[in-house]
Amino acid sequence: MKPLRAALGLVLPLFLLTACDNNPWPRGAAAGNTLFTAVIENSPRHLDPTASYWNNESPFTYQIYETVYGYHYLKRPYQLEPKLAVAVVQPRYIGSEGQALPADAPAEQVAESIYDIRIKPGVRFQPHPAFAVDEQGRHRYHGPHAQPAGTLGEKRTPAEFEHQGTRELVAEDFVYAYKRQATTRITTPIFSVFAEVIVGLREYADVIRAADARLRQGLDPASLDKPFLDFRQFPLAGATAPEKHLLRLRIKGKNPQWNYWMQLTFTAPVPWEADAFYATPGFAEKGLTLDGWPVGTGPYMLVENIKDRRLAMARNPNYRGEPYPCEGEPGDEAAGLLADCGKPTPFIDRIEFAVEREEVSRRGKFRQGYYDVEVLERVDTGLDYLVAMQDSEEVRREYLEKGFRLNRGSDVNNYFIAFNMLDPTVGHGKTPQEAERSRKLRQAISIAIDWEEYSKIFPKRAGQTAMSPVPPGIFGSREGTREGLNPVTHSWVPDATLPEGGRAVRRPIADAKKLLEEAGYGGGRDARSGKPLVLNYDVYYPPTPERKPEIDWVVRQFAKLGIQLEVRATDNNQFQEKTRKGQYQVFWLGWNADYPDAENFLFLLNSKASKTLYDGENVSNFNNPDYDRLFLQMKVLEDGPAKQALIDQMVAIAQQDAPWTMGFFPYASAAAQGWVHNLKPAVILRDFGRYLRLDVPRRVAAQSAWNTPVWWPMLGAAAAALLLWWSGRRVLQRRERLDGRGLVKP
Repeated sequence: MKPLRAALGLVLPLFLLTACDNNPWPRGAAAGNTLFTAVIENSPRHLDPTASYWNNESPFTYQIYETVYGYHYLKRPYQLEPKLAVAVVQPRYIGSEGQALPADAPAEQVAESIYDIRIKPGVRFQPHPAFAVDEQGRHRYHGPHAQPAGTLGEKRTPAEFEHQGTRELVAEDFVYAYKRQATTRITTPIFSVFAEVIVGLREYADVIRAADARLRQGLDPASLDKPFLDFRQFPLAGATAPEKHLLRLRIKGKNPQWNYWMQLTFTAPVPWEADAFYATPGFAEKGLTLDGWPVGTGPYMLVENIKDRRLAMARNPNYRGEPYPCEGEPGDEAAGLLADCGKPTPFIDRIEFAVEREEVSRRGKFRQGYYDVEVLERVDTGLDYLVAMQDSEEVRREYLEKGFRLNRGSDVNNYFIAFNMLDPTVGHGKTPQEAERSRKLRQAISIAIDWEEYSKIFPKRAGQTAMSPVPPGIFGSREGTREGLNPVTHSWVPDATLPEGGRAVRRPIADAKKLLEEAGYGGGRDARSGKPLVLNYDVYYPPTPERKPEIDWVVRQFAKLGIQLEVRATDNNQFQEKTRKGQYQVFWLGWNADYPDAENFLFLLNSKASKTLYDGENVSNFNNPDYDRLFLQMKVLEDGPAKQALIDQMVAIAQQDAPWTMGFFPYASAAAQGWVHNLKPAVILRDFGRYLRLDVPRRVAAQSAWNTPVWWPMLGAAAAALLLWWSGRRVLQRRERLDGRGLVKP
């Protein structure tokens, strides 16, 4: 029997290896009308629209929530269109004496802009226990007649509650959402911006802070349970509902960008019932919060949320079925993007997300057909495949035969390495001498980090080297021109053969070393103490095998100047905590445009949006009074020469002060399968899930063809096992024929 056991021991592992399935989804799932995709690194942290601002949260918030406006899915340049509103409205202007002003009134004359927005009637929220009422119309799970919290058992998702309900969306739901920007309960990344814009919001925050303190008086501050804070009790001057379906917003001064802001999910309606429901004692401890289980009117609703493993959205049965667009830009019809004109959306019943930390694993599953879109919210994942096609003719044939969608273009986003300006070494400094010393240090580092080299070494993440914060394709950007040159990091080399008559060339490392010497850190040592200059470098992703070469590259850039870099790799959630506390020096960051205006990039350096001081999006904590003054002038102007002049001045300040190394504008290319129709990816469009359509039979056939088991290892193993068994049997037979002296028995 031993030879037989040995043979089985050889065959069985190989059989199991051959039969191993890399499919992360249940068997047969490909036959359903479900889109499969991945979330990078970790689960989204905030799905509450007031708190959510990170890219990996947007696939959920923008499919679950809706706003008054959105962007036309196909048209370029981007065009606002009504979503929950009846129409896109223009404001009426009011002067300082309350008088009406004409539409072309100068900004300095405008005291307020008033937006009267009609909300579509008949829109209903998704099914949710927060809306469930009994026969008397009383809420079952919150309020004075609610079922006691102790009788609700161990429910951990809204779907587990016996009773579900809904109601019509009204203007007051938007008012409630604007009021929540002043909450003390959760992070509010955009409050500092809104407080400068919405009439009365900053004062309203003081009212809410006092009310919350009264509610929580005597309660354990460490407890996750917090009593219901009902914002309806406190009026906000800047957001009201004069009629059931009329939202009125009062905006300070003239603000051309405000219509853009109203397509962001910060402004999405929030029903008061959701806040009341999730305030039930014991719910937060079980993960029953608005951060984990959103409540919206959009085409999808969250039905599964297993931290760092899996999430899923299903079709909202109460969604009204907005039609697919019938117009686009030239080429869209030929590309098949208008084939579903006028049909009700969404086309897909369910969207499944697997949390993937490893790029190799994620891309392998995409190549096998197990992910329909590799990462739903990313528009750069296709670059890896495009580079691989250039490197290998065999790979090129494979990808073309499989029909991957890998169109490459440009988009409105950027990546950069920057400095925490509150830090005593790399920041603003407390005296003019310290400020100049730190500025020269930042300038030296900005020269040393060779972004042109980065794009050559890492072509899968390549992009155009940035000279400013404003990407090409946005009014005010001078990227690619001599006027847009960053004189700190580059010089202009004339070349009559080029369209611009020359090109930008990075300054030599000798220039950087000279600046470093002037800063008092010659050779990477502090001239005052003689100690090596050591800086901390924070990145918001773990040092996986795929990411480690990039981190090592950054370390080498600093080493050119003799500066030592201590790498502190984290995940998104930990990085956010560090930035709020100001516990960082040098960091890597990216920014995807919220809307197509230079203001949306330049506000990232406005002191009023400081991350550490005001929980805004100025992660550098940059503070320059001249920059702030120009920013306030620029943001009220329509596109034109006056706005361009102010943008140029602001960019010049940012270049000289160097709070950012400017980085690069990445190329865009989403990775999708050929059976995914209607895909037209763009960073600024985040609600496109409802437009996608699947060719399910094609997917099933492709998965079967691309993952045919390879049987030759098993056949070879079987032959080897048979030979082993036969040899073993011969040995046993021979031993049985020997006597005790080792001689053959007669």
